[in-house]
Amino acid sequence: MKQNHPTKVVVIGAGSASFGINTLGSLLKSSKLKGSEIALVDRNPDNLGRMFNLAQRVNREWDAEMQLSAYTHHQEALPGAQFVISAIEVPPREKLWQQDWAIPLKYGVRQPYGENGGPGGFAHAIRNIRPLLEIAHDMEQACPQAWYINFSNPMVRICDALNRYSKIKVVGLCHQIHAAYGMVGYVMAEELGIPMPEGKFSTHADPKYWHTLAHVAEQAEQRVDIKAAGLNHFTWVVDIRDRRTGEDLYPALRAAWGRAAASFAASFEPLTRRVFDAFGLMPVPGDGHLDEYLPWCSDPLTKPWEKYGLELYDWEGAAQGRERGHAHIERMASGEEGIEEIQEADSEGATEVVEALALAGNAYHVAVNVPNIGQISNLPAGAIVETPALLSGMGVQPVAMGALPEGVAELLRRELTCVRLCVDAAATGDRQKALQCLLLDPVITDLDVARQILDDYLTTYRDHLPQFWQ
Repeated sequence: MKQNHPTKVVVIGAGSASFGINTLGSLLKSSKLKGSEIALVDRNPDNLGRMFNLAQRVNREWDAEMQLSAYTHHQEALPGAQFVISAIEVPPREKLWQQDWAIPLKYGVRQPYGENGGPGGFAHAIRNIRPLLEIAHDMEQACPQAWYINFSNPMVRICDALNRYSKIKVVGLCHQIHAAYGMVGYVMAEELGIPMPEGKFSTHADPKYWHTLAHVAEQAEQRVDIKAAGLNHFTWVVDIRDRRTGEDLYPALRAAWGRAAASFAASFEPLTRRVFDAFGLMPVPGDGHLDEYLPWCSDPLTKPWEKYGLELYDWEGAAQGRERGHAHIERMASGEEGIEEIQEADSEGATEVVEALALAGNAYHVAVNVPNIGQISNLPAGAIVETPALLSGMGVQPVAMGALPEGVAELLRRELTCVRLCVDAAATGDRQKALQCLLLDPVITDLDVARQILDDYLTTYRDHLPQFWQ
């Protein structure tokens, strides 16, 4: 019997209570990768140690036959790697995100979310780009042919930095497309025969909504096929069809949103509904991310966050959830608790990418972030865009999606200009480009305020941003 070809996978950020356990669990249960090598990397030795112990237990009990190793610095893990899967953040994640949101507020700018777009997206990116480029440059020396699979946010800015400022191959993965299936399943529940579970349905990034969203999205995926195109967290449904009949469901989807507004779900994702009405395509990510990129969500006079019910991230709750997650991992690693739940681990596509690229598979993936080589014909060449793709031994081949409607494309082009300026500023320490990035951002409406926010960010995060102080 033919044996699997062993593959070396490096997982950076492996100590994470969410990313780490899902990625490692998914890799360890892969029959195609049995007998491969997994190197765990995390700068936090406590988080790394407990995750390594858990991985050893899973490896043993599942008979995965993986070679496991653990390192506190990526340089030691990289030699011989064929894939590097990374989801790192400059810590402390929640505290810094909250500061990213609060600093502009001192100057009268209230961001609707502040993670991937707006001034907060700028600050988030310039902190993360430098350490991620360090990994990429070390890969150029240790494993230049390896694929870098990125999960760190802001996705578009990180992948753009890795693509333009390093020689490595990068692909970005994100689960946000499932919000589209969830929203479609919710508004078209009657047409699709989807029973609604109890509890409020929302796409907001709060654990209390995750089970309901996942349940509805899973059922919708069995019934419809969605093809979306755009930018990560700012993508648009361009085609939706019934998997049973092949019928174009876009007319029914428009009608379902109209019924929702008039009856059973008037408060459901109101920003998504309004943008859908105005631009003719349904935006994917849900209000919580969509609001980051639009110029109509930050006005202090009209207070659109109240009009659309836009919720901020629960920074304190997320930090507490992270601590509970680490404690749970410790109990599983020590044998106090079972590991059955890890059978459900989902790497959000990373394992499938590794299997397909390493073993000459032919896998269709619903959303990948790679440079634009024409898959969206009216967005800039080379920009990081998100579309479906075919994964095989030939690499990542994005599906050609054609041109987006001009209004949608212009919203995306504006964001892509901010992306490029942000990345150039972060990579080179160019303050003028950093200022231009903020001035072009739809959240900023005043020249002086943009400079004040920039100066405050650079001063507050000086220890993380030496390139701006040299």
